[in-house]
Amino acid sequence: MDDYAGARIEQWYRTYSNDVYRFLVYYTGRRDTDDLVQETFIRALKADRQSEIVNPRTWLFSIARNVAIDEQRKKKLRNWLPDLFLQHLVSSDKTPEESLELGENKRMLYDAINQLKRSYRDVLILRGIKGLSSKETAEVLGWSEAKVHITLHRAMKAVLNRSNPSVTEEMTNAITR
Repeated sequence: MDDYAGARIEQWYRTYSNDVYRFLVYYTGRRDTDDLVQETFIRALKADRQSEIVNPRTWLFSIARNVAIDEQRKKKLRNWLPDLFLQHLVSSDKTPEESLELGENKRMLYDAINQLKRSYRDVLILRGIKGLSSKETAEVLGWSEAKVHITLHRAMKAVLNRSNPSVTEEMTNAITR
């Protein structure tokens, strides 16, 4: 790693770390994503990129998504470990402060999105919540723009079918803002 790469990653951290943090909160459903944010930037630093990164934000979201998927895989593996009784002592429920922080409609929308299959959740978070363009979303997910449009439509339909009217309004507001 040269000094230029380190300085570039440092600048990206200052510019995009909050966006990456919020993306990971939505993607994982957890607020304690600081370690995942750190891992995202460590992987970006380790990546030996000879060519210039055209859009660092989407590149970092791609890395963050992969970090979150890796974390999910590790979590599943840990669930198979023999000391299952110890793992069940730790509650995965939100704290009262976290529950109060999310408005009731937003919480229901959040829960509805987290129940969707991964591809639907990915496109809703990137397009609707993070506000990426179709092109940027396609770049992050490695899809065509047409697939992004189709999947977004299907994801919105899936949320609408599972939701009450107030959640539907909240989702519409989030995606159209």
